Amino acid sequence: MEPRDLFEILTREHIDSVRAFLLASLRDSVAAEDVLQETFLVAWKILGRYDRKLPFGPWVRGIAGKLLLNHRRRLGRSRVHYCDEEVLTRIDEGFRDFATLQGDTFDEKLDALRACLGHLTGPQRDSIQLHYEHGMHCKQIAEKLGIGFEAVKKHLQRGRALLHRCLQTKLPTGDVA
Repeated sequence: MEPRDLFEILTREHIDSVRAFLLASLRDSVAAEDVLQETFLVAWKILGRYDRKLPFGPWVRGIAGKLLLNHRRRLGRSRVHYCDEEVLTRIDEGFRDFATLQGDTFDEKLDALRACLGHLTGPQRDSIQLHYEHGMHCKQIAEKLGIGFEAVKKHLQRGRALLHRCLQTKLPTGDVA
């Protein structure tokens, strides 16, 4: 297979997970798209260094992580959502675990996650969505939902546990972290 064809296939397969990785780390969709474009440009330029025996996802997310840290350094902490290397490593580990789940595409895995979100109680689902989709902290969620700070922490904890169990049943061959 030609390198261009391989790269095109790998890009289609991983672009959504890299975008999600960047959005989880950056919270600025315009900047995330810029870093996403730069990530795949750099990946194309250094494709010869990619070891085909290893998974492509962690390799390309590693490039994205380095570019994200460079982006943060250029703009300074005041203008970019803070994210250090440890956080990026943990997010990447989550994507690695997610990649082992049954389902041929990232979209199929997201569909399973969305279905599982539908099984949560309203406050659990709202807390999870406000925290993970909108980047709100527990105190902000508590104010928005009109509930206590500790209640938000419990909703997040229980919601994540329920999502974990649900994904295990929907995607039985994968190891859900």
